[in-house]
Amino acid sequence: MLEINNLHKSFDKKEILHGVSLNVKDGEIFGFIGQNGAGKTTTIKSAVGILDFEEGTITINGINIKEHPLEAKKITAYLPDNPDLYENLSGIQYLNFIADVFEISSEQREARISEYGKELGIYDNLGDQIKSLSHGMKQKVAIVSAFMHDPKLLVLDEPFVGLDPIASHTMKEKLRQLCDKGGSVFFSSHVLEVVENLCDEIAILKSGSVILDGKTADLLAQSGTSLEELFLERAE
Repeated sequence: MLEINNLHKSFDKKEILHGVSLNVKDGEIFGFIGQNGAGKTTTIKSAVGILDFEEGTITINGINIKEHPLEAKKITAYLPDNPDLYENLSGIQYLNFIADVFEISSEQREARISEYGKELGIYDNLGDQIKSLSHGMKQKVAIVSAFMHDPKLLVLDEPFVGLDPIASHTMKEKLRQLCDKGGSVFFSSHVLEVVENLCDEIAILKSGSVILDGKTADLLAQSGTSLEELFLERAE
């Protein structure tokens, strides 16, 4: 689904990513972890077409992100750690705007807004201006918007920050349901317990290079420890 091959990215002539390669398979939840400044967000923003890069290739469902950016983005949803929403709009106005961008029919958008909004506990507040909502409620609006066009690839940066326990549980269920339909999830998080319990595969990034990559169960079985202990051993 998502293939990153030999990705190099520099800022002000300083190389930040040193040949990052990852493969997120169809139907897989892939956890991407590392310390602050390791290059996780840079990798993610390159993967979704926000940042250009000097060397390497990135494809989403076989579509090259540089050669066919619109086609790749049509099947992708990206949720940053602090999503910027149009705060003078109401929640429902914002979601309808997103639905217009992806050309979602009235019937489909109404059904999806109702489904995701109710399950995340935001539906009754969608008439409120976004600027009046709490951080957690804004996060829920952003999550609904990410699911609106039924993406094949969902890319998330710290998706559980600010969510209450019920919404966090619902989010995990929705991620697995997306993968059960053949989609894929690529997400970064510092909550290693969530990564360990949720992800089929993980990669650890250190100073712009992947130092460990593999199936979660295999890596933990080989190390005989928890993901937190494994991360501390490798990342220090």
